[in-house]
Amino acid sequence: MDRGKLVVERIGGKSTLTRCLSKYPFKFINPNKVGPSQTDAVWIYTITYGGGIVSGDSIAFDVTVGDGCTAVLTTQSSTKVYKSIGSKCSKQMLEASVGRDALLVVIPDPVTCFSTAKYSQLQIFKVVPESSLLVVDWITSGRHESGEKWAFSHYKSTNRILLEGDEPVFLDTILLEQGSHISISDRLQDYQAIAMIVLLGPKLRLIQNQIQEDVKKLMYQQLRVPSISSGRSTESDSNKHCLPKPSFVASCSTFGPKGIGVVVRVASMTTESVYNFLQHQLATMEALLGASPYR
Repeated sequence: MDRGKLVVERIGGKSTLTRCLSKYPFKFINPNKVGPSQTDAVWIYTITYGGGIVSGDSIAFDVTVGDGCTAVLTTQSSTKVYKSIGSKCSKQMLEASVGRDALLVVIPDPVTCFSTAKYSQLQIFKVVPESSLLVVDWITSGRHESGEKWAFSHYKSTNRILLEGDEPVFLDTILLEQGSHISISDRLQDYQAIAMIVLLGPKLRLIQNQIQEDVKKLMYQQLRVPSISSGRSTESDSNKHCLPKPSFVASCSTFGPKGIGVVVRVASMTTESVYNFLQHQLATMEALLGASPYR
């Protein structure tokens, strides 16, 4: 399989895209300027021909972010995965290497799989202790305007973060597959988007601390059981104080040696709520990237 390649190196004291090779069915776009001129970050957009991934497409590319560099990998819109033809599965693979005092930010729009689509992606990130990495990986339930809700056949997304010597520090796979007795829609019910946010490394320490506090407060407010003033309660009292299903659910945990990484998982009844959450939580990244993610 032909692979694309991106290399970001420090040239003249600035992060610079020194190699950019793409292979059909995708291409890269590198805008001349994102944010203030003093911003030291390279922004790269991945775009597919035809506006989406066709059944049987295979996309693979490598990204190298050199020491002291900052690179942002993003999209212009959601990644559409079209209907599957027969048993064909669309595939995408990213393998990235992040150097010392370097930052790689992977902030795509969500994957949207059409009815019967089959999609699998693998992302491998090789880091050193001084590397910093932000990864957002998320999927929506499908095309609401067409009445589709978790109607695809197969979705699998695997993320691996490896330290020097290929020592695993984070391994994660999400698999959504239609069952013979229960569908994806039955399992996810009213939730329309699920997301994972991974933050690793020294440059993201402040954001890690803030997002953990924010998630804790958010879920305390949503899941707090109202107190009952009297010591007695009836069945009607219990029903009255039953918690409604939260429209937005988030969890947060650390991983890796000495808790160097944080992973946030989100399920939401609307895609817009996830966008709002990402905009708010990642707003301070503007100082590093020249622009705020998802604005």
